[in-house]
Amino acid sequence: MDSITSIKTELNEKSGLQIWWRLLRPHTLTASIIPVFVGTMFALGGYDINILLFLAMLLASVLIQAATNMFNEYYDFVRGLDNEKSVGIGGTIVRDGIAPKTVLGMALIFFGIAILLGVYICLESSWWVAAIGLVCMLFGYLYTGGPFPIAYTPFGELFSGFFMGTVIIGISYYIQTGLLTGSAVLMSFPVAIFIGAIMMSNNIRDLDGDKENGRKTIAILLGRPKAVRFLAAMFAVAYVLTAIYIMMGILPIWSILAFLSIIKATDVIKKFRGKTKPLEMMPAMAATGKTNTLYGLLLGISLLAGHLF
Repeated sequence: MDSITSIKTELNEKSGLQIWWRLLRPHTLTASIIPVFVGTMFALGGYDINILLFLAMLLASVLIQAATNMFNEYYDFVRGLDNEKSVGIGGTIVRDGIAPKTVLGMALIFFGIAILLGVYICLESSWWVAAIGLVCMLFGYLYTGGPFPIAYTPFGELFSGFFMGTVIIGISYYIQTGLLTGSAVLMSFPVAIFIGAIMMSNNIRDLDGDKENGRKTIAILLGRPKAVRFLAAMFAVAYVLTAIYIMMGILPIWSILAFLSIIKATDVIKKFRGKTKPLEMMPAMAATGKTNTLYGLLLGISLLAGHLF
């Protein structure tokens, strides 16, 4: 058995349509779905929700996230960061033999479709959304593309959390209501932290390989044990903010439901402790995405309950 076949077996990677599914990095797409859901649910108070706008925003957000993942796959390969033994990537280029230009082309197509959806969203709301959307797409590209990739710096978590959390929640709220309130911005911060945590988890897992390739992520600067504690602190801050917003009346009392996700957040930290190999940390990485999903779903449901009852 050659090395590629061996690693594919170890990672349980299959051929066929799964090649293209893995390229999307589906475990990360929660970072684009949850903000649209939460922002739309927050808009329910006193406003009628335009379902078509919601669906268009949801699909555009997922397409931009998927395209960003493809840019990541392409540029990490071009820079020599990924090889057939790399864990946590789609492996479409290095293990499945798909041409790099095909991956880049798909990313651009996804961006193109997102732009068309953006035109519809703007026609139904405001052309200011187009400017903000283009900035988001630019940073999606610059995350791993361009001469100074954001993902190679200590600011990856900050940028990903801000653009995919705060900005997308803000847009989702604005296109339904025609305005942007301070409460909507504040409410976005815990979600932004959880999205940043997905990137932090990814960087903890990839710490050794990233360090060898000259990256300067927070995880590298702190070292793995302190980075895991930093991740735990991020979770803690998100839950503290949620509690404060409930007491301030920004979130309804129903949002106590979101604290059920603490069980999964605790599981993330347990799965990271004592682990040093990327493959060993894959369960912790997956659990981080599930934490974001569970928190976001419970928060969105609590907002809906707050409007109904």
